Amino acid sequence: SPVVGSEQGGIRPVLIVQTDIGNKQVVKGLALQFYRRLGTHYGNLENWVFEPSAAASVLDRYLSHPRIKAIKGYHLADACKEGTDIRSIRVACGADTLTFKAPWFIDCSYEGDLMAAAGVEYRVGREDNSEYGETWNGVHKMHLHQFPDGVDPFVEPGKPESGLLWGISTQKLSPEGTGDTLVQAYNYRICLTDSLENMVPIEKPAGYDPSRYELLVRLYEAQPHMRDINQYFIWSPMPCRKTDVNNRGAFSTDMIGMNYDYPEASWERREQIKKAHKDYTLGLLYFTATDPRVPEALRREVARWGLPKDEYVESGHWTPLLYIRESRRMVGGYVATQADCEGTRTAPDPVALAAYTMDSHNCQRVVVHKDGKAMVKNEGNVEMPVWSPYPVSYRSMTPIRSECVNLLVPVCCSATHIAYGSIRMEPVFMCMGEAAGRAVAIAEKGGLGAVQDVDSRDIVARLK
Repeated sequence: SPVVGSEQGGIRPVLIVQTDIGNKQVVKGLALQFYRRLGTHYGNLENWVFEPSAAASVLDRYLSHPRIKAIKGYHLADACKEGTDIRSIRVACGADTLTFKAPWFIDCSYEGDLMAAAGVEYRVGREDNSEYGETWNGVHKMHLHQFPDGVDPFVEPGKPESGLLWGISTQKLSPEGTGDTLVQAYNYRICLTDSLENMVPIEKPAGYDPSRYELLVRLYEAQPHMRDINQYFIWSPMPCRKTDVNNRGAFSTDMIGMNYDYPEASWERREQIKKAHKDYTLGLLYFTATDPRVPEALRREVARWGLPKDEYVESGHWTPLLYIRESRRMVGGYVATQADCEGTRTAPDPVALAAYTMDSHNCQRVVVHKDGKAMVKNEGNVEMPVWSPYPVSYRSMTPIRSECVNLLVPVCCSATHIAYGSIRMEPVFMCMGEAAGRAVAIAEKGGLGAVQDVDSRDIVARLK
């Protein structure tokens, strides 16, 4: 339920329901202004939970500035580099291309495409624990978002020759802490409504295949005491009779194992992966609302909801953005690690604070054997606390000087997999994005030759 502070001067101070943030006290500057403009939209001091359309209206007002021209619908095609300087980038939309020249570039994409095109070193996947002296990186088969023991993985239970159910990998599970190139699962954060007047019903998607959800049926059978919607989804209330739906449990909206090639894929291949995730998610909602094998209480609850008519109007009322939890990660001037999250090491040049749990969603779904019996298990979920809000280094946004001197990377920043799991929340990205903007302004006005020459103390002084 919403927690609302006492009214003072006719303005309710805070409206908080649920958001992936860790600690809202670390959010400052333009990011805090963003949440306060959303508060104005709803008649509060600040709002940390909001409708997508409300957030879009605030962002559109930021972009409605005489010195800003937003070019939408294009993706990076390539970059032209001379020595350690990016001279220009070329972007494409179908057959149409545009070229932009600039003295400084900031790659704020979730994929780090410009970073990669500029020849900056990066990683995809999980480091081995031994590489940076960590304990929560690499392979981990933990108890959260996990199948209970005994869920049979085969199409015909007990018969390996019948093959594995959809979504289960044939790969053998590596030892705990082993590094690999696997990427934590993506999903769609889903906006739904139970207002009949504002609802577009969820229909059977093209190519719908109920066998994809057979593991979910077996999960229902394995845990007959679990019949609440929030045991299978995070079903968080939002204003105006809407909800934000996210992954929860062993089988939910995360499409585990189906995104491994996304970070390095072409734009066309990424569109295919996005469509596969959309079809899977719409199919999951349709299956849960209609299939007679779904427990009645869950079936009735999901059937009450549909897509809101007033959200994402241009993309069929479905969010156009797949939730890219992690893609490429730069190997920059400072690599944030578990030690930063736990407070045993402190970055000396902070420009932002992070505070979220060291969080990774599952990376694979495999067959394991226990007491001679084959069963399905998820692998990769980690949720470990951080010691307190901790500093994020300016050098986590800067490439190595010998690789590139006029690029900053605040989103695909320099961090190990497990540390990135703590940093990777949008309010922190917003703070880092502002710091990056301040940094290039300082570099430009000061006639500096490289982003590495910017003093982080000057950035902090301007932020304050």
